[in-house]
Amino acid sequence: MLNQKFFFTIIIVLTALSAWAHYFTHSAGLQFVTAAAAIVMLAALLGRATESVAHYAGERIGGFLNATFGNAAELIIAIFLIKEGLFDMVKASITGSIIGNLLLVLGLSVIAGGLKFKQQRFNPLLAGHNSSLMLLAVISLFVPAVFLKNLEPAQNNELSLIISGLLIIAYILWLVFSMITHKTELADQAAVEDEEAGHQWSKGLSVLILVVATGFVAITSEWLVHSIEAVAHSLGWSEIFVGAFVIAIVGNAAEHSAAILMALKNKIGTSVEIAVGSSLQIALFVAPTLVFISLLFGKQMNLVFSTVELAAIAVGAFIASSISRDGSTNWYEGVLLLVVYIILGSAFYFI
Repeated sequence: MLNQKFFFTIIIVLTALSAWAHYFTHSAGLQFVTAAAAIVMLAALLGRATESVAHYAGERIGGFLNATFGNAAELIIAIFLIKEGLFDMVKASITGSIIGNLLLVLGLSVIAGGLKFKQQRFNPLLAGHNSSLMLLAVISLFVPAVFLKNLEPAQNNELSLIISGLLIIAYILWLVFSMITHKTELADQAAVEDEEAGHQWSKGLSVLILVVATGFVAITSEWLVHSIEAVAHSLGWSEIFVGAFVIAIVGNAAEHSAAILMALKNKIGTSVEIAVGSSLQIALFVAPTLVFISLLFGKQMNLVFSTVELAAIAVGAFIASSISRDGSTNWYEGVLLLVVYIILGSAFYFI
């Protein structure tokens, strides 16, 4: 109980410091550091709440909830960017979120779990479906870019709306398929139940903490975005690097802690659901939803991504699919994912 009180005290103090830095100081560096520290601790709280929810609702639903609540911060940040007309920054952050989850989050989780357990297994049928969905995401983002030269801007916007609508429908039907009609077949039979007395929170309290923590992650993430531009400018970082890696890493903080925590408990199936599921949610639901949301601000965002962004997404989807398709992981596969992520990060840095 004492540890919990200390944990919550740190979160409150760091969040308060971040608010003070944002509203009462003009130091972008201080705002960035305090916001980042607050997000890290809030992400840890989000991970514990997700673990508790998963204990009551099941591994897959727990992973889905974490991916959803984790992406809520990114969605809110993207809406603010769209309001400012920063469509390129939005697309870069979408790219960074997809490859960040597929390579960084999954890679760190696989390494953490692999160092503790020689081999970890999860449902290979689920891995196969995830691979198919990742392929759909890549195809849907490639099509508008490929046909760009043959279409008028208005036609490309219409094509983006059609593709966005179809992706949202496909994602909703995937939820019906995986959570209802084929729930048993896609269950993670290899998951090891955690019998420790670590689930002190009731179901209602766990959900409440999950919602509240997500809200504060979204708020502090917005504060961080306001400071990151000044910090990036002082460091000489490009806009695409900031969007694809800096903002994406911060936005994925919640998934980082939760996925690694689950892997350390030999629940790699939940880690995969958080990492891969979050990427799929970004590509099949969040990005298309942002296209429709942009209409509310009077100027539509399309789904035409740059060549380097498409290449990064395709590479990330390919290596993640190759590694996870057999339903088993080891620490070296995690290293491979991180190596690809660092390679892409280095390439974006020099653009």
